Amino acid sequence: MSTMILITGAYGFIGSQVAHHYLSQGYPVIAVDDFSRSEKSMNLPLIEGSIKVERAQLWDWLNAQEEEIHLIIHLGARTDTTTHDVDLLNHLNLNYSQKIWKVAAQRNIPLIYASSAATYGDGALGFEDDHDVIPHLRPLNAYGWSKQDFDTWTFAQAEKPPRFYGLKFFNVYGPHEYHKGRMASVIFHTFNQIRKTGGMKLFRSHREGIADGHQSRDFISVIDVVSVIEWLHHHNEVTSGIYNLGTGTARTFMDLASATFKALKVDTQISFIDTPMDIREKYQYFTEASMQKLKGQGYKKEFTSLEDGISHYVDELLRYYGPISL
Repeated sequence: MSTMILITGAYGFIGSQVAHHYLSQGYPVIAVDDFSRSEKSMNLPLIEGSIKVERAQLWDWLNAQEEEIHLIIHLGARTDTTTHDVDLLNHLNLNYSQKIWKVAAQRNIPLIYASSAATYGDGALGFEDDHDVIPHLRPLNAYGWSKQDFDTWTFAQAEKPPRFYGLKFFNVYGPHEYHKGRMASVIFHTFNQIRKTGGMKLFRSHREGIADGHQSRDFISVIDVVSVIEWLHHHNEVTSGIYNLGTGTARTFMDLASATFKALKVDTQISFIDTPMDIREKYQYFTEASMQKLKGQGYKKEFTSLEDGISHYVDELLRYYGPISL
């Protein structure tokens, strides 16, 4: 198979698993990232056999490249929702994405890129991936704005890739997020807290009418993210545009933590701490993807249930870290 697939963020959580999937299918993969990040080294085996290109050197590499690139999957971004460094977010999430878009448009390469459910802000306008609504969204943090600004920038472009799909990722979880620190999924944090203390501390609710631990998000397994990306790749008939990527069902953090205890076969011990002040006012209390648009385009596969996804993830964590002894 001679057609090449270029994947940015290929050293990271989602990107490494997308790259691994395509490498296992026999595709030549160009893996683009900042490979100096030693904390991501556990992801290197997933991209073994790829052509590795440093993020800053991509443009020179592309200018020297003669072989056809079949698809660009742009997943690279600064994903820290707590950062206030707008210049850095604009550089990595907005400007870099604009350059990727222009390459795809000028070279007639289909593009799949990562947007984010953070663009929906407090959910006042709902969670519909409607192009008429998207320009009016108001994210709650600088990260969300960097994604929103790129989404709306694409609408204004006369020159577009032949096919393009912006995927508003909701709360993605699964193996190979070990390097993400504070930004890792609550499943990962629950696993680690249970290992250390036998219990889990969730954020207390600071909103009237929502019980502690009943903040809700649309949690989606990285397995399903890979599946949707591959489906879009192989279905030329899908209309270009921005699509939600969640399960369509919100679940509480209590559900998530409880399922993690169950998967580990240990007694549930959940307590609560105040939500940190640096994120309290910018905290999303509810997200739930409207999935009618993607399903209306023909995506039929059922999404992994939270319980099945956590069970699979916990099995991977146990293989990586070893059994828990309490």
